[in-house]
Amino acid sequence: MSLLRVLGRPMLASMFVAGGLDSVRHPQNVAGVAEPVVRPVTDRVPLLPDSTEDCVRLSGAVRVVGGLLLATGRMSRPAALVIAVTLIPTTLAAHRFWEEEEDPDQKAQQRIHFLKNLSMLGGLLIAADDTGSAPSLAWRGRHAAHDLRRDARLVRHSVRAGAGPAAVAGRVRAKLSS
Repeated sequence: MSLLRVLGRPMLASMFVAGGLDSVRHPQNVAGVAEPVVRPVTDRVPLLPDSTEDCVRLSGAVRVVGGLLLATGRMSRPAALVIAVTLIPTTLAAHRFWEEEEDPDQKAQQRIHFLKNLSMLGGLLIAADDTGSAPSLAWRGRHAAHDLRRDARLVRHSVRAGAGPAAVAGRVRAKLSS
């Protein structure tokens, strides 16, 4: 594993572990802000808890576990993808800069946080696609199919090359035995 991955994954994960722990311990701090986004999601997904605080706790726990998996390099691709999924509603709930009309400084701060989360989402998507310098399953499949086609071509050429002389030898043997 490269040094960049060893250092980069924990750095990317640190924000999610810290923020997730805070959400698990103190969901009431963000439940009010999360309500407009959580309510429509919980109405459509019956598996989620009805309480906004419980949803915030669940999201925080997912971010902690995903962050730890990403930081340690264990199942880092699915972990990055799961964290990315939790980051989308978090960003839409907490950093609605387009709704801020009264205070231009507050609007600028919310826009900065929104873009920061968007950047982290990009990093997570890159991490979810990172195969750790090992070929992906799709690459392996394409190359295995290519190798099978090449092997089949070689066998076909070998059979054709050997079939002509074998036929001649068979005819000669048949004439000699008659």
